[in-house]
Amino acid sequence: MNQITERPEADETAQSPAPRRRAWPWVAGVALIALATAGWYGLSGRDAGHTAQAAVPPAPVTVSRPLQRDVDTRIGMLGQFSAVDRVELRAQVGGTLAEIHFEDGQIVHQGDLLFVIDPTPYEIRLAQATAQLASAQSQLALANVQLSRAQALKRTEYGTAESVDQRTSDQQSAQAAIDAAKAQIRDAQFDLDHSRIVAPFTGRIGEHQVSVGSLVAGSRFASSPTTLLATLVSLDPIHLDFDMSESDYLTFSRQRAALSGPLANRVDIALSDETKFNRQGTLDFVDNALDRASGTIHARATVANPDLFLTPGAFARLRLAVAPPVPALLVPDAAVLLDQSQRIVLTVDGDGTVVPKPVETGDLHDGLRVIRSGLAADDRVIIDGIVRAVPGGKVAPQDGAIADGGAAAGGQG
Repeated sequence: MNQITERPEADETAQSPAPRRRAWPWVAGVALIALATAGWYGLSGRDAGHTAQAAVPPAPVTVSRPLQRDVDTRIGMLGQFSAVDRVELRAQVGGTLAEIHFEDGQIVHQGDLLFVIDPTPYEIRLAQATAQLASAQSQLALANVQLSRAQALKRTEYGTAESVDQRTSDQQSAQAAIDAAKAQIRDAQFDLDHSRIVAPFTGRIGEHQVSVGSLVAGSRFASSPTTLLATLVSLDPIHLDFDMSESDYLTFSRQRAALSGPLANRVDIALSDETKFNRQGTLDFVDNALDRASGTIHARATVANPDLFLTPGAFARLRLAVAPPVPALLVPDAAVLLDQSQRIVLTVDGDGTVVPKPVETGDLHDGLRVIRSGLAADDRVIIDGIVRAVPGGKVAPQDGAIADGGAAAGGQG
């Protein structure tokens, strides 16, 4: 039985390798078919990508030739507005503050009543001075009568020269008393008038510093302590103060002789929230010396402010012309790109190729950037669609126009 059991095991061991050798050709065939299929799909996808890429049209852009204008050379600075007139309202007479006749921050006009200090003490002084004048006038009348009588007695030899001299002295004393009484009246009237404080000019008044019922210290002399009541600033016109650097001042001084007419003293102004220089002022003061500490020289322009919008203390940007107008090319400021350390403008040549051109720029003029060099008048500048243009690439140029203010007409967005 042991031999019969061992034979089947030997037969199974001998027959098992045969089926495995027959499976290898099928596996290899399947693998070859898979590789061929993948390669076919890969080649097909690559060819399709090349076909799609070749079919993409050039990007549309808007082009225009630069504007040609006569522009002047300007220097830009930062300035600050200040009031032409500014005064601290202080009392010239003392007393109790009785009335306030304005609202804080309102516009007051020249001659408007602002404060009233209790006038009672000054009315009393005026009445006393008036009474003294009446008394002095009475004394003068009596002295005149007595002098006339003494002179008549002297002519009839019933009077003496000493009596005439005495009556003459009395007359002169009475006249002096009248003059003193009149001066006292003027003094009392001055104090009474200045118990009512009025606006010396038209402007905006600040916050009142004292309240009704407060005791106000007043004096006619600057050395004596006085009470500050309020401040008043004028608004129309208004000053714009600024400082020129030494280099700007030298440019200004050298070129200014060539300017004439209204351009010579015109200052263009833009507030901090404005992009265009639509306001104008007149340069009317340049200091006589440079500041040794800062290396600047102070200057000032006067600006009309009829709507009282400009406020002392506010900042503004300004431009001052330093050379007469000369021909120049202008493009929108957005068409000028920064490439590392230089500025470039993208142009399109005859076959639609984008050509970058390095340029030297000037300041803004009516919203357009001045191009000093690097650009020709017949160059076609890309003014819209710049993000779709690649230097050296092809584009589909469409004619547009550069409008005043920097806008591009006919652009694609």
